Amino acid sequence: MSDDREAVRRRIEELRRQIEYHNYRYYVLDDPEIPDAEYDRLMRELQRLEAEHPEFITPDSPTQRVGAAPRSEFGEVRHRVPMLSLDNCFSEEELRAFVRRVHDRLGIDEPVEFCAEPKLDGLAVSLRYEDGLLVQGATRGDGYTGEDVTANVRTIHSIPLRLRGEAPPVLEVRGEVFMTHKGFEELNRRQREKGEKTFANPRNAAAGSLRQLDPRVTAERPLSFYAYAWGEVEGWTLPDTHYEVLQRFRALGLPVSRLIRLVMDAEGCLSYYEDMGRQRPNLPFDIDGVVYKVNRLDWQERLGFVSRAPRWAIAHKFPAQEEMTRLLSVDWQVGRTGALTPVARLEPVFVGGATVRNATLHNMDEIERKDIRIGDWVIVRRAGDVIPEVVGVVKSKRTGKERRIQLPERCPVCGSEVIRPEGEAIARCSGGLYCPAQRKEAIKHFASRKAMDIEGLGDKLVDQLVDKG
Repeated sequence: MSDDREAVRRRIEELRRQIEYHNYRYYVLDDPEIPDAEYDRLMRELQRLEAEHPEFITPDSPTQRVGAAPRSEFGEVRHRVPMLSLDNCFSEEELRAFVRRVHDRLGIDEPVEFCAEPKLDGLAVSLRYEDGLLVQGATRGDGYTGEDVTANVRTIHSIPLRLRGEAPPVLEVRGEVFMTHKGFEELNRRQREKGEKTFANPRNAAAGSLRQLDPRVTAERPLSFYAYAWGEVEGWTLPDTHYEVLQRFRALGLPVSRLIRLVMDAEGCLSYYEDMGRQRPNLPFDIDGVVYKVNRLDWQERLGFVSRAPRWAIAHKFPAQEEMTRLLSVDWQVGRTGALTPVARLEPVFVGGATVRNATLHNMDEIERKDIRIGDWVIVRRAGDVIPEVVGVVKSKRTGKERRIQLPERCPVCGSEVIRPEGEAIARCSGGLYCPAQRKEAIKHFASRKAMDIEGLGDKLVDQLVDKG
């Protein structure tokens, strides 16, 4: 084997090892260590290398599977119809290429209608109804074998225990268990009050809540469910389109997103994508993209599947709201009341549609709780107009050279003593209005619209006045 081919083989093995590790963290522990965007990059590199060197593809490669093995604490459920994942696209060009492939494989020139829906950021589940009664709930697992979470899904109020009207003998409903922003904030508030661990985001909260060994804990968690697909069906004639099936679901009492739309070809898909991107900051739940599915079921059947995904559907992901970068240093900003806020100086990273060089670390309590150190690889989150923040550390990348962040003993602006009362998260400069930073912020507040509304006295002028004494 040539040196180049051997290097490719080693890189493929390394990528597989990393992806399997992160699959375990994501699917089994519900504790992902890296952002989704970094995981996607690893997977895309592996897919590219395997496409260029098919002789290195193995049956156990992550590209040939959907997820991870079920936990032994739960019973196993064999999916009669596999719960496959979706291929992703990340750009307009990739979306247009997907639509062209659909046209080419169908051998048609006429426009193709797609059922477009928001891509919920939760946990995929399968619900089995027999004669209208909910008899089983299962997680996706590896797509072929999932975990039996029947007792837990029965506690979710939006999941009907009995279907309405005339239900088929067997109906497997696939959908997403998720948590709204309001529910997530309320759950974390309760967790803090009890002195228990809080959740990093609604997706982790939903996954951790659904997979509790004690269903009574799940029952206390504010989980929701939307149906979007189906598995095994007996004694029920499916209508002609995907959209009509979802309307039938709604008639049976199953919750279906009101944001689902019918669109035509690539232009319609892109218009829907842009519309969802605009609505995203105001939605009551997290979405990380949109999904397009060929609407006609006979065309879905003709298009078929590849090993791990349907050829008739694709997920169009939004720009990542979380990315990974290195923490270079920490500066301390002094506010109007003397509060010291740590600001992370980062290697520039493109996240949430903008290049981020600085991010808030909030306070020393947060730094200590997350064990953030200078030199760490950290996860930066930027969503909408929210100030970028460091939300976690990739501890597996530590080299031992990282340095702990120290609270300064003296104010970095005026040199006064820094005071942090015992039990408090916020440290403050004791200099009062002697401190130029506090003086500036006090004048800015006094001149602001919420106070005296002094026209013409802006931030730059205040800075100049204080700096010149």
